[in-house]
Amino acid sequence: MRRPGFWRMLLVAVCMALLGCLRAQGLQGHVSVVLLGATGDLAKKYLWQGLFQLYLEEAGKGHNFSFHGAALTATEQGQEVVAKILEALSCPKDVTPDRCTELKGQFQRLSQYHQLKTTEDYAALNKDIEALVQRQGLWEAGRIFYFSVPPFAYADIARSINGSCRPGPGAWLRVVLEKPFGHNHQSAQQLAADLGSFFHEEEMYRVDHYLGKQAVAQILPFRDQNRKALDGLWSRHHVERVEIVLKETVDAEGRTSFYEEYGVIRDVLQNHLTEILTLVAMELPFDVGSSEAVLRHKLQVFQALRGLRRGSAVLGQYQAYSEQVRRELHKPAGFLSLTPTFAGVLVHVDNLRWEGVPFLLMSGKALDERAGYVRVLLRNRACCVQSEARWAAEQSACLPRQVVFHIGHGALGGPAVLVSRNLFRPALPRGWEEAAGPPGLRLFGRPLSDFHVYRPEREQDAYSVLISRIFHGRKDSFIATESLLASWAFWTPLLDSLAREAPRLYPGGADHGHLLDFEFSGGQLSFSVQQAEQLVPGPGSAPTPSDFQVLKATYRDGPLVTAWAEELIAKLAGDVEAAAVRAVRRSGQFHLALSGGSSPVALFQQLAMGHYAFPWARTHLWLVDERCVPLWDPESNFQGLQTHLLQHVRVPHYNVHPMPVHRHRRLCAEEDRGAEAYAEDIAALVANSSFDLVLLGMGADGHTASLFPQSPAGLEGEPLVVLTESPSGPRRRMSLSLPLINRARRVAVLVMGRLKREIALLVSRVGHEPRKWPISGVRPASGQLVWYMDYEAFLG
Repeated sequence: MRRPGFWRMLLVAVCMALLGCLRAQGLQGHVSVVLLGATGDLAKKYLWQGLFQLYLEEAGKGHNFSFHGAALTATEQGQEVVAKILEALSCPKDVTPDRCTELKGQFQRLSQYHQLKTTEDYAALNKDIEALVQRQGLWEAGRIFYFSVPPFAYADIARSINGSCRPGPGAWLRVVLEKPFGHNHQSAQQLAADLGSFFHEEEMYRVDHYLGKQAVAQILPFRDQNRKALDGLWSRHHVERVEIVLKETVDAEGRTSFYEEYGVIRDVLQNHLTEILTLVAMELPFDVGSSEAVLRHKLQVFQALRGLRRGSAVLGQYQAYSEQVRRELHKPAGFLSLTPTFAGVLVHVDNLRWEGVPFLLMSGKALDERAGYVRVLLRNRACCVQSEARWAAEQSACLPRQVVFHIGHGALGGPAVLVSRNLFRPALPRGWEEAAGPPGLRLFGRPLSDFHVYRPEREQDAYSVLISRIFHGRKDSFIATESLLASWAFWTPLLDSLAREAPRLYPGGADHGHLLDFEFSGGQLSFSVQQAEQLVPGPGSAPTPSDFQVLKATYRDGPLVTAWAEELIAKLAGDVEAAAVRAVRRSGQFHLALSGGSSPVALFQQLAMGHYAFPWARTHLWLVDERCVPLWDPESNFQGLQTHLLQHVRVPHYNVHPMPVHRHRRLCAEEDRGAEAYAEDIAALVANSSFDLVLLGMGADGHTASLFPQSPAGLEGEPLVVLTESPSGPRRRMSLSLPLINRARRVAVLVMGRLKREIALLVSRVGHEPRKWPISGVRPASGQLVWYMDYEAFLG
C-alpha cells in the first residue's frame, strides 16, 4: 500500500539528520543577503559598506555568503550602479592596499544585481539561490532581506517573499526594516498587522540606527558592569535631570517632502531619543544580553511614562524652511509651513525610581553644532569651605557630578563615555580604553580633565554594528512590535495637539542666540526668552504682552477680565488666592471645584509655583467633572490635577475629593450610585452645598463642565451630580449639575485661545438657553459670575 505522506516525512527526517551532521562537523552553511533598494542613497552611503564589513569579519570563520542587490531599476542600469558602489568600498585602516583590493574583488564576485518587480522575479531569485547552494555542495543556513525601501512598498514585498522566496526547512529568515514605522499610532498598528500576516515576530528586525551607535550600545553594558556604584545613584534621590540631545547643523533642504510629512518629533524624538530614554530609565535586567528581558523592562518604562500635553513641548522652525518647501514642493508664494524643525520635550517617568526627575529630549536642524549626547546630571548637596581654585577634580564633592554618553561629533568628535572623577572610576567592557582629550577642551562648563574619559579602541559605523547583530540573530538592538506601538501610543496625543501650533522661527546656525533656550516649571516647558507679539500687524515696533494691561469690562451682564494669556492667568490665580484667604477667614475652610481639560493647566502651574501664601492646608479640592476612566488614566481630569497641581502643593490627602467614577471595578455604572455618593459627600462637607469658588471652561459648542447641548440630565432638576454623555470620547462623564454650580458664592469661567472666538461671540448674544448652550445657564443665585478671556478668545 502506497503511503506518500510517510515517505515524505521520512525524507525530511533524513535530510534534517544529514544537516545536523554537517553542522556538527563545523561547516557554517550558506547565507544569502538580499538588499532591496540596493541603488538608493542609504544603500550607497552605509548598507553596502556594512555588508562588506560583515564579509570581512565572518568569511574567515567558515561562513559562506552571496550578496544580491535588488531594485526596480532595469538590470543593465542597476548592474552599473551597483558596480560603482562596490568599487568605492573601503577597508579598515589596518588592511594594506593590496590586501584591500583582493578582498574587494572577492566581495564583488559574490555580489550580483537583480531587478525585482513581480512575484515571478522573486520566484526566480529563489531558484537562483537554491541552485547556487546546491552547486557549491552546501546547506542553506538562512536568508537576510534588508528593506531599504519606502514603507508603502513593505506589504507587497513581504507578500512576494513569503509566497515565493522563503528558505526551506531548517533555514532561518531575517527581514530587516527601516523607519519610518508609521506616522501615528493607528498607521503603525496597520503596518504591524500587515507585516505580521507574512512574518513571525522573531523574523523581523526593525532598525533604529542609533541603537548601533557605540556610545548608545554601551548604556546597558555600562550600567551592568557598574551596578554596585550606580545602584545608589541611578534614581530620583540623586539624579537632578537627564538630557537626551541630538543637534544637527544641516537643514532639511532636499528632504522637505519627507520633513513636511514627519517633522522633527516623528523623525528623531519618537524613535531615536525615546529608545535611548528607555535604556537609561529601565530597571536593569539580570541578563542585559537577553532580548526578551530587555523588551520586558522597556515596556515597563512605557507603562510608567506620564502622558504628554501641549505644554510639554516647545517648537521651532528655521527661517528658510518655508521657502525651501515652496521651492521644492511647488507651493504657492504665500505658503507658510507649520512643520517643526526643532523641538524640546519634557518627559516624566512616574515610577518609584524616577518620579519627579525631568527627562529633557531635544533635537533640531540648522543649529549651532552637530552633536549628540545623553547627560545624567546628579544632584549636588555639598558645601565646600575652600575656594574653587582649591577643588580637586577627584575629591571635591562641590564639582558637578555627571555621567555622559557622548554619541558622536561635537567637541569630542566621536563616541565616548565620561564619568566625573568625583563619582567613581568606571569599569567598561573589552574594546574600550581610557583616553585623554585635546588639551584645554571643556565640556558642559568643565575642563575635560574633570572626567574619566573612555573611547572605543576601534570606531565602527552604526550600520556595520547592526548588520553584524542581524547576522548573529541578536534582537536586543532592534525595535520589537510591542515597543514600537507603545512609543506611538505615547507620542500620538502630543502630535495631534501640536498639529496647528505655529513654531517659533529662528535664524539657523549660531545666530539664534538664546532664542531657543527653554526652561521647565510645574511639568511644562516654555521658551526662556519671550518673543514680541503684535496685536494688529503693521509697521513699527510690535507691542509686547506687558504693553497691554488687564482690561475690565462686562460680558453677559457679568464682570469680564481680559488680557494676554500670561497676564490673564496671573490675574485669575491672584483672584483664586484672594477668595481662598477670605473663605478661610470666614469659615476656616476653602472649597474649590475645578474643571478639567487643557485650559486650567496653566492656572494650576501658576498656583503651584508662584503662590506660596495660599492656604492649601485649609483647602478642599473638588472636581467639576470627570471622564469615566480610571483615575490613573492620562485622560482623567484628576490625573491632570495630580500632575500639574497636587504633587507640587501640600493639600492634606483627606481634603482631595476625586469623583467616584470607578467603583466596584466598574466605570460609571448607574447601579453603583457614584453620582449620588459624590452629592452626599458635598452635602456633608460643604455648607449648603455652596462652593466658595467654581472654575469652569467653555467648549466650542457652548458646553461647560460635562454638560452638553441637549443633555437629558444636569441642566435642571434636583440631582446635584449627574452622569452625562459627551459627543466625543471618552463619551461617558460625571458632572456637577447647573443647579449645584449656581449655588456657588463665586463662579469663574476661563476662556482661552483663538478657537473660542466664535462661541464667545455667539454666547455674548444669546439669552438663557441652557439646552442649546449650557454655559448660558450659569447664573449663580446669590453669588458672582466672572468671565476671564484672553485677547485671542475675545478679539480673535
